[in-house]
Amino acid sequence: MSQRWVTASDGVRLAVHEHGEPTAPTVVCVHGFPDDHRVWDGVVRRLADRFHVVTYDVRGSGASDVPRRNEDYRLPQLAADLTAVADAVSPDAPVHVLAHDWGSVQSWHTVTVPETAHRFASLTSISGPDLDHTGRWFRAQLRPGPRKLWNVTRQSLASGYVGFFHLPGIAELACRAGLLDAVTKAARRLETGEPPEGYGCYGRGLAARNRAGLKLYRANVLPRTLRPRLRHAGLPAQVLAPRRDMFVLVPWQTQITDWAPDTEIHVVDGGHWLPAFRPDLVAEFTARLVDRTQNALANASAPETRNVQTARKAGQE
Repeated sequence: MSQRWVTASDGVRLAVHEHGEPTAPTVVCVHGFPDDHRVWDGVVRRLADRFHVVTYDVRGSGASDVPRRNEDYRLPQLAADLTAVADAVSPDAPVHVLAHDWGSVQSWHTVTVPETAHRFASLTSISGPDLDHTGRWFRAQLRPGPRKLWNVTRQSLASGYVGFFHLPGIAELACRAGLLDAVTKAARRLETGEPPEGYGCYGRGLAARNRAGLKLYRANVLPRTLRPRLRHAGLPAQVLAPRRDMFVLVPWQTQITDWAPDTEIHVVDGGHWLPAFRPDLVAEFTARLVDRTQNALANASAPETRNVQTARKAGQE
């Protein structure tokens, strides 16, 4: 493993870790709150023999810089961070993204930015919906129908913690006191039982150390959900939706075919922290999508393919 620093567009330094062969296809892993890059350790061990696997601490977490203002955590800046990491670790080829929780939220936003979408080859998303989609999804559930009413009621209850995270000072105090870490530990046990071997090395005191991540919610949730914008994701993607996720229920993250049509939906066994508890499953699904996408890119760039495309274009003219 090697570590480097990548400087974001606003000067924030991001701690980046690289594994595997740099000439292999690159997979960039983006973690959520309150985790840091180490939530991917089990996945990295299963992918690094075939791919160039990159993990990094999102701003406000781990060893990366901690901006103080809420506005420094807005989605356009997070998208610029991910793009800066992609440009640093794979300047000549698009990268594949593997994301979880808030990592997925910012990754969906990133791959739908028209100016930089070409830098991303595929996306594997776990337990993190696009926030603009979220606003439209909640509105759609308010239309008459018992199933939709059931969906929005369950998800609203599951997302109740978001309101608490908007309380400045109080939420930070809960993190410092270890209350949030205790709650997340209890949630993990309720979802999936005992943690896997080695989980404790990065599972203790995460919220206390990475409490600046609360600004992710304050900077983005209300503006995006109250005034959702139309976005389109055109790259190959897949959603791994854990059926026992207590926070991001399956309908919320899977009913996305209107704006991300080239997306495979996989409802899998597990809870919210799937990357830590089921790294084998996450690695397997990720490798499959990367392989398919790389083969499609190779076929599209083959001389015969280019000649056929040129001939078709000439015939149309």
